Amino acid sequence: MGIDLGGTKIAAALFNADGEILNRERMETANARTAKEVVQRMVEMIHSVSMEHPVCGVGLASPGTVNSKDGIVLQGTNLPEWNNIPLKKWMGDALGIEVEVVNDANAAAWGEYVRGAGKGSGNMVYITFSTGIGAGIVLDGKLLLGANSFAGELGHNIVVPDGPACICGNNGCWEMYASGTAIRDSALELMLSNPSVIGELAAASGEEISAKHVFEAHRQDDPIAAQVVSRAVHYMALGLANAIHTFNPDRIVIGGGVSKAGDLLFPALKAETEKLVMKPYRGTYEIVPAGLRDDVGLIGAAALFHT
Repeated sequence: MGIDLGGTKIAAALFNADGEILNRERMETANARTAKEVVQRMVEMIHSVSMEHPVCGVGLASPGTVNSKDGIVLQGTNLPEWNNIPLKKWMGDALGIEVEVVNDANAAAWGEYVRGAGKGSGNMVYITFSTGIGAGIVLDGKLLLGANSFAGELGHNIVVPDGPACICGNNGCWEMYASGTAIRDSALELMLSNPSVIGELAAASGEEISAKHVFEAHRQDDPIAAQVVSRAVHYMALGLANAIHTFNPDRIVIGGGVSKAGDLLFPALKAETEKLVMKPYRGTYEIVPAGLRDDVGLIGAAALFHT
């Protein structure tokens, strides 16, 4: 069983040994006021989705800072009272089966490695460029967790020491320059004194300006969008080069909303990354879009029991 826990929803799916989804369910978390209520809701979903099949284990992807070795969510995201929650114990006691808990970015990385765009690689770095930047690393076929299960926070690598303040408390983190939020903010700043179709595209869609509209404007040869995308690609590539020098992956899988820019992003990102890596690393890796889309957390969580 895979569980993908988010700030607004819980998704659960029952998988067979071949990784096929047999049954699934989605539920909102809006009315769950406490951590124990959320846990109770997940337990009920597991009983419902299992359809009386014997379940060998439950893999759970949780937002926030997770100690996977002990199965404790140390600091949650967008959930009430979601701090120092012994999720593995509570779920295990309620279900009587094995439960594994990982950070949602690590679950996504493992899902892509086992079932998605990372399948067949030996060493993979997964990066999601979205509101922030999440990451997960697989080295020699094993998910890298680190001493406290905190490995992979690449979004908070500092790329500009005197840069803008980040929510983590530091300045100049990678996600301040290369996330979807950073792309939006860069566009908004330039639009204060320069004409652009970015705002028109957002208004036409009935949405707030986002990275999606920047890339749409770039496709229409909007000069402000081109400037924003060029800057973002440079910083995205800078972080990827750091990851390549650190982990020597043979494949980098890119997910998140920004990855949907497709041909407006990937050729430029590959070229810029190749410029920034040291010569011996050139040609030793590939950069590919993620393959699992919205089910990546579910698949990765369940795949914790993959052999």
